[in-house]
Parts: sequence; structure tokens; C-alpha cells
Amino acid sequence: MTGAHATKGGKDGFNRILANTAWLLGGKGVAAVLSLVYLAIVTRTLGVADFGRFTLVLSAAAAIRTLVSFDSWQIVVRYGQNHINRPDGMGGDAISRLVRFCIVIDLVSALAGCALAAIAVLLFGPMMDLSPAMAWQALGFCAVMLLTIRSSPMGLLRLFNRFDAGTLAETMIPIGRMIGAGAALFLMPGISGFLAAWAMAELLCAITYWSLALREARGRMGPWRAGRAMDARHENPGIMGFLTATNLQVTLSSVGSQVAVLIIGAFVGPTGAGLYRLGYQLSQALTKISGLLSRSIFVELARVHSGHGVDELRALFRRTSRLAMIAGVIIIIVIVTVGKPILGLVAGPDFLAAYPILLLLGIGASIDLIGVSYRPLLMASDNASLSLRITMFTTGLLLALLFALLPVFGTVGAAVASLAASIVGFVAMGWASRRALRP
Repeated sequence: MTGAHATKGGKDGFNRILANTAWLLGGKGVAAVLSLVYLAIVTRTLGVADFGRFTLVLSAAAAIRTLVSFDSWQIVVRYGQNHINRPDGMGGDAISRLVRFCIVIDLVSALAGCALAAIAVLLFGPMMDLSPAMAWQALGFCAVMLLTIRSSPMGLLRLFNRFDAGTLAETMIPIGRMIGAGAALFLMPGISGFLAAWAMAELLCAITYWSLALREARGRMGPWRAGRAMDARHENPGIMGFLTATNLQVTLSSVGSQVAVLIIGAFVGPTGAGLYRLGYQLSQALTKISGLLSRSIFVELARVHSGHGVDELRALFRRTSRLAMIAGVIIIIVIVTVGKPILGLVAGPDFLAAYPILLLLGIGASIDLIGVSYRPLLMASDNASLSLRITMFTTGLLLALLFALLPVFGTVGAAVASLAASIVGFVAMGWASRRALRP
């Protein structure tokens, strides 16, 4: 491919990334506003201690889901690209088998997660300061989170470049939480009421995803009985390795967000875990563009890798990296200058002790944002194993630092550990990405 064509292709892909991210940002903008409101309702209703218990339940459920999750939407996008324009006209049937294969994987992982949740909640509920009744409620919430499968329909919508429909489905979670939090405030102002609200939001999101995905796939995907789902293993070479890599990366990435909260809770109790969780949530709200860009970038890099050359891939990568760097620097400035007033406004003066945590985690999340193109590039360019090895190393580093710093510095030490792991991961992923772009 000539340099001119690569540049034009890179511009087209970059424009699609911007358009898709704009759709996601539209939904997340609504979500960010609503999340500040329902977070304020929850923190002010429950107080520091009960919010910490509520946080531990949410983190346990999210940790178990990510532990067994395979992020099947990436599989649909990565391998579905090869079937969209197949000259033999059988691409729709192949996509059907691929999606059904992902659904089977999602169902099996959800059932395994339910069993794991039962063991975790019943055995470790007392460690999280949960009563027997609350332990059963936590188990029910975990089951809802696991069985509301939405990764496969998400992949279909992104495969067909319908980020607008996906945004509508994702928006159902903050809308459902906002409505549920308001209802719980008046009808059941306690942990049980807010857990029920969060569970209904998960159900609403899953129903919306499936409705939109099936409507979009009509006429573009073959019938559900087109061959056996397991045939997708042979039609898509490398799918099992990619499947394993995505599962392990999702699992390891959850350590920094969900498992860290549980470890902190074990060391310093629910109050410390709640403060860390609050700082983490606010830092992620300020850097939400990171996850949005990552999704858009992966879809476009997979498309470019499937049908274009390394020159176009390199041009697209450069453009997305520059955009991410600008956004990351701006967000660091915002966190340093107005982070503390935002924290006080959202959660109240009782939670201002979380500001140092917010500052450290926010800087770490901004560093992750600057390197947001790295992992999607490695996953889309058949370097998933290298990305996995780096993730394993940074996760091990994070755990080691947590156990070293938590006993001495408490929750601030945990935030320092997270920031250090982000810096090391950024350097390593940057090196691997540049290696992957060599001719």
C-alpha cells in the first residue's frame, strides 16, 4: 500500500473512531451526570460505613463477573470482520455460528460465576461484615449481574458499526440506577433497596441490548440453525487462543478495580474500602473517555488489520495516540485543580478524606488514557499473548505493592500501588505496540 493510500485510510479510520466515540460520549455524558446524582443519593443515605458494605457487595459481584468473563464482543468483532463480505455469500451463516458460540461461552461462564459467587459470599460474607440475610441478597445480585448477558449483542452492534444503538443500550444502566435510587430512597432506604435498584438496571440494559442487536442483525446474519455453534472453532483459526487471552486480560485488569477494593476491605475494613471505591469511581468518571476510545479503537484496528496493510495501521495508531495524550493531560489538570470541590459536592464533607486517593487514582487513570491505543492494537494485530504477559506482570506488581504498602499507609498506599502499576504498564505496552508496528 502506498503512503498516500495509507494516510487516507488512516484518516478514514480515525474519523470513524471519532464518530463512534462521539456516540459513546453522548451516552456516557448522560451517564456521568446521572451517576453523580445517584452516587450522591447513595452516599448521603447510607453513610460511610454502610456505603462501604454496599461497595464490597458491588465489587465482589463485579470481580466474579470479570473473573469468568471472556469479553466475547471482541471475539465477534475480531473474527466477524472476516465473514462480512465473504464472496461465497455464506458470511451470514458463519456470523450466526460465531455469535452462538460466544453465547454458549457466556452462558457457561455465567453459571460458573454463580457457583463461585455462592462459595465466596457464603464463606467470606462475615469477613465483609455482611449479615446472613445480606449475604443471600448479595448472592442474588451476583446472579443477576452474571446472567444478564450482553457482551455478545454488544459485539454484533459494533461489528455492524452501530455504536449509536449500543450507546442507547448502555444508557439504560445509569437511567435504571437513577430511577431505582430515587425509588429506594423513599421505599427502602438501605443496602437492600439499592442492590435491588442496581439489579433492575442490569436487566433493563441486557433486554435493550438484545432487542437492538437482533433487529440490526436481521438479514445480515444467518438463521440460528445454520450449522453447529462449535463449528466456529474451525471456521475462525486462532479463536481459542484469542478467547483465552481476552478472558485472562479481563480477569487480571479487574484486580486494579474490583479485587483491590476487597483486599483493602480485608486490611482496613468497610470504611476504608468505601473511601477507596469512591475515589476510584470519581477518577474513572473523569477519565471515562479512556474506555470509550478503547472500544472504538479496537473495532477500527481490527477492521484495518483484516483488510489493509501495516502502513495504514501505523497511521491510525499515531493519530489515536496523539488524541489520547491531549485528553489525558487535560484530565490531569482538571483533577488537580477542581477534584476536591467535586468530591465535596458529590459525596459531602464526610468523604473529603478520599481526595488524596482521588488525586493518585485520577493521575493513574489519565496515564492509562494516554496509552489507550496500546492494548487494542496488540489484540487486533495477533499480539494478544504479548499483551497478556504484560498484563500479568503489572497485575503481579500491583498485588505485591498492595500487600507491601497497605499495612503501612492504608488506602493511600493502595492508591500509590495503583499509580505505580499504571506507569509500568504504560511503558511496557508502549514498547510492545511499537514492536508490533514494525514491518
